[in-house]
Amino acid sequence: MNQHKSRNSIDILLVEDNPGDVRLTIESLKEAKLLNKLHISSDGEEAMAFLRREREFKDAPRPDLILLDLNLPRKDGREVLAEIKEDSDLKQIPVVILTTSNSCEDIQETYNSYANCYIKKPVVLDEFIKVVMSIENFWLCIVQLPPKVFR
Repeated sequence: MNQHKSRNSIDILLVEDNPGDVRLTIESLKEAKLLNKLHISSDGEEAMAFLRREREFKDAPRPDLILLDLNLPRKDGREVLAEIKEDSDLKQIPVVILTTSNSCEDIQETYNSYANCYIKKPVVLDEFIKVVMSIENFWLCIVQLPPKVFR
């Protein structure tokens, strides 16, 4: 049995400012058989406050996985990724870049900043759902994630 299925829930932080993509992600995750709890941040500053348990997020759980868009208001995804990977308490959390950008520069820059993978969001609904479900299947069923550590 997969260790994650025995947990009460799997925490996923979705950092996404597009309400349509948030809705699609929620619907896609409902199709999965694993227990999961989706937390949503609509900009980079809010995401970092959640991860660092600041302000209204003082009781926020440590996510098992972060789905990060690059083009965000206030603090873009590139900055968020760099801060996560430079923080000794956060750097082990897998970060999946899920964005509309197909720019070679963005791909190179995010891998140079230690993104765990880069996925271009499909524009077709059925393909978007397949992508989200495959992310969850791979990262939460196949991959061995580090244990949650609360500090």
